[in-house]
Amino acid sequence: MAAHRRAAVLGSPIAHSLSPVLHRAAYEELGLTGWTYDRFEVDEAALPGFFETLGPEWAGLSLTMPLKRAVIPLLDGISETAASVDAVNTVVLTQDGRRTGDNTDIPGMVAALREHGIDKVEAAAILGAGATASSALAALSRVCTGEIAVYVRSETRAAEMRQWAERLEVAVRIADWADAERALHAPLVISTTPAGVTDALARSVPERPAALFDVLYDPWPTALAARWSAYGGAVVSGLDLLVHQAVLQVEQMTGRAPAPLDAMRKAGERALAAR
Repeated sequence: MAAHRRAAVLGSPIAHSLSPVLHRAAYEELGLTGWTYDRFEVDEAALPGFFETLGPEWAGLSLTMPLKRAVIPLLDGISETAASVDAVNTVVLTQDGRRTGDNTDIPGMVAALREHGIDKVEAAAILGAGATASSALAALSRVCTGEIAVYVRSETRAAEMRQWAERLEVAVRIADWADAERALHAPLVISTTPAGVTDALARSVPERPAALFDVLYDPWPTALAARWSAYGGAVVSGLDLLVHQAVLQVEQMTGRAPAPLDAMRKAGERALAAR
């Protein structure tokens, strides 16, 4: 009988998370019959106590908001990628008790773009300046060879993005959200905003758009992504990101590679269609 190993996704709110669907699909495809993957509603205050309950059967944790920074003091070390944006979405737990953090969102973004044929762009635009925008900026540091314009709605967010740009050593131009229509003409647009925020921009999509990466996956398509696709532009979805970052998590937690990308994506598509 296979040894029981556990993994889970933590966050608050967490009921919407597709991570259990993706990871369980991977375990089934890989024949990991002794593995389980659950979800737990855990906020920042409860996180240290949750860590105290973890036994040697635990192999890994996926972290979503608001835990990606709160977890760092609880770890023995974090990767350079995670340190570059002060955000951990993956914790690998070894049976000797060591806890190591990584960020698979950033390489997941790069992999999702490459899957759609986007390896390098001369310029890019980011819509929004929240937590996901810093990961987008880090991903673009590997993809974009020129200026990155970031469209923000407050001076506080603008200051934060300037700090991230300096830290990541990328050239950034901060622009006002009122001018966000101009972003749609960039070779690559990454939308990191919550649902509904970019809906009004859909009517301004150019007739021959380049590439859009919209990090949302539910509801999908967003108004912006639907118009973009209708005009023939390349669209990378939030599900693409979710699957690619989960592939890397599965490989780190289980030690099995490659993780079954297609099976995981199909499982995610089925789950979204059923909502």
